[in-house]
Amino acid sequence: MKKSILSIFLAFALISGAIAQSEYGTVQQGEFGFTLGLATYFGDINTRVGLNALKPAVGIFYRQQFNNYMGVRLSAHYTELGYSDIYSKNDYQLARNLSFNTALAEFAVNGDFNFFKFIPGDPYHSFTPYVTVGIGVFNYNPYAYLSGDKYYLRPLGTEGQNIGYIGDDGKVRKPYGSMAVCFPIGLGVKYSIRNNLNLSFQIAERFTTTDYLDDVSTTYVGIANFPPQNGKPSIASILQDRSFERGVTIGVEGAQRGWSQQKDQYMIAELGISFNITTYKCPTAK
Repeated sequence: MKKSILSIFLAFALISGAIAQSEYGTVQQGEFGFTLGLATYFGDINTRVGLNALKPAVGIFYRQQFNNYMGVRLSAHYTELGYSDIYSKNDYQLARNLSFNTALAEFAVNGDFNFFKFIPGDPYHSFTPYVTVGIGVFNYNPYAYLSGDKYYLRPLGTEGQNIGYIGDDGKVRKPYGSMAVCFPIGLGVKYSIRNNLNLSFQIAERFTTTDYLDDVSTTYVGIANFPPQNGKPSIASILQDRSFERGVTIGVEGAQRGWSQQKDQYMIAELGISFNITTYKCPTAK
């Protein structure tokens, strides 16, 4: 049934595209372009949608146009995300004192739907807002610094993933992967400067399938449950609870470290420039 619906939709899009564009001599087949913008993250450390740690983001895309209203876009993005409890106004988060950074590479496919008819080079149809919805995959690997040294957090298992720790739900905590799925949803506007050149601006939120983008999700394991290294506390046991740097200790076993009921998110706002791929079709006689 799903395949049939998809086939009907694609057929309708192609047919309507041919009808809509056959009136004009220039037919937009697609476009490729580049974007530059800013990215931020929302999750267990950035709980109040703060914008204190915006990071540069770059992208490249190709959009296949079905008609003047609909297209499918393939895109790739690279950015770095990060946040810290020091930006919070919440006393518990300030005491918790956790932070992270990660490089992130994303590949996605989106459906773009114009509000207005968009025809590059036509002064009456050179501007449109649009909505975009898609699915993608991304790679991430959160890290933090301790005494100036950089440590990747996933291999350490700061929430007991590498020591067979059993959480309050009775399940063994397993290591999380370095890849996850995202669902980009956003709004944008684009303007045709001339036949072969467009400018755009887009903001898209990425809802993800992971709660470990920031390496924070559930409860503290407690320093006593981590095996010592050379008679000293392990790096994992230290990085799981950074409250000691604030002169307190809140990371006792079972205490709340994050909120596992909500997955992490990230957002990219970007400016784009794109070049049209067009063909010429003789206008239909009236």
